[in-house]
Amino acid sequence: QVHLVESGGGLVQAGGSLRLSCETSRLSLNIIAMGWYRQAPGQQRELVATITNRGNKTYGDSVKGRFTVFGDVARNTIYLEMESLKPEDTAVYYCHAQWVYFSNKDDYWGRGTQVTVAS
Repeated sequence: QVHLVESGGGLVQAGGSLRLSCETSRLSLNIIAMGWYRQAPGQQRELVATITNRGNKTYGDSVKGRFTVFGDVARNTIYLEMESLKPEDTAVYYCHAQWVYFSNKDDYWGRGTQVTVAS
């Protein structure tokens, strides 16, 4: 079982910045990718950014150029640097980890951290 712990959410003015952190409660060597997703009220959960254990990154279209995911997947610790925040970035941000062991795969989620961007 993998437990993900997020931190760093809060209230910020539009145009401001925030950094989110995510780490596992116990190191797992079988996590091959981690990332961030978000869900606004009444909307589906959407991709924000992911990073693999090889350092490959992907971003959702709405955050490209403003958000940066970085960290060390092998150490199960990642961050999300969010800049030029907009009110539409307001959501609960969830950390995700992809766990693989031979043919066994599983997805783990954190409890989420609220990000609110005031206009």
